[in-house]
Amino acid sequence: MVNLKTIELTDALVELIRRAATDLPTDMEQAIARAQQREEPGSAAASSLETILNNVKLARANATPICQDTGTPIFEIHHPLGVSTRSLAEQIREAAAVATERAYLRPNAVDSLTGANSGDNTGIDFPTMHFHEWDEATIQVDLLLKGGGCENVSTQYKLPDGGLKAGRDLEGVRRVVLDAVHQAQGQGCAPAVLGVAIGGDRGSSYIKSKEQLFRKLDDTNPDENLAALEDRLYEESNELGIGPMGFGGKTSVLGVKIGAQHRLPASYFVSVAYMCWANRRARMMISLTGEDVEVSYA
Repeated sequence: MVNLKTIELTDALVELIRRAATDLPTDMEQAIARAQQREEPGSAAASSLETILNNVKLARANATPICQDTGTPIFEIHHPLGVSTRSLAEQIREAAAVATERAYLRPNAVDSLTGANSGDNTGIDFPTMHFHEWDEATIQVDLLLKGGGCENVSTQYKLPDGGLKAGRDLEGVRRVVLDAVHQAQGQGCAPAVLGVAIGGDRGSSYIKSKEQLFRKLDDTNPDENLAALEDRLYEESNELGIGPMGFGGKTSVLGVKIGAQHRLPASYFVSVAYMCWANRRARMMISLTGEDVEVSYA
């Protein structure tokens, strides 16, 4: 049997980071291509999306970062009983350092007190990691690279919000999400993917909102009410006319994904994780059978 406490995955994790940083997921690339076809030929919106698509192809061909801001690495790890999460965390940090040395990542970890850059994308609670034990005999590692520009326009609302006439219901959620898109304009490098969380406390709500960004654009929310709201917000966000990079146009968002969680009676938070067009995510699956460790990517 595989010794779950000593399994070595650093090299595989470096490859996961490389794929996330340099190869935009197929669903994102296809959505951008469809958006480019919808815009007026010769418009700033169409030209911006064409430039994005060319950039995506060059990054993939040359194994170079899709965007110069390679963002905060956010890892979601699902693992079976017996895996040493401490060992996995150490290997993730080592992989981040190696990936930085190979220029798949830009050095982004800055000490908040001194301003010093660690130089290798490691530091206090950097990269971000969330571990989840499950019953599967596999380890699943999902990685999201969250850029700083789009992170700066991510936001949170506390309902009710009198200024937006947003109550504690899905109509209130709709109103504040549309406000978040309007306030962001082009500063978050639109077109965006919106990860929305309803409920929880302030901290868990932000985490839940970012979890939605791991979902593929063509999936369907299992909750019918949330599925309908996702579709409506997608349509209405694109009617705002903000367009790619804020230049105006028909495409302000590429997708809206919503999750919900329980909350205290006194609180009703809605968090909006705004993700730029470079929604860089990748998955690694580690199959543990007998003495073999098999790694695959998606």
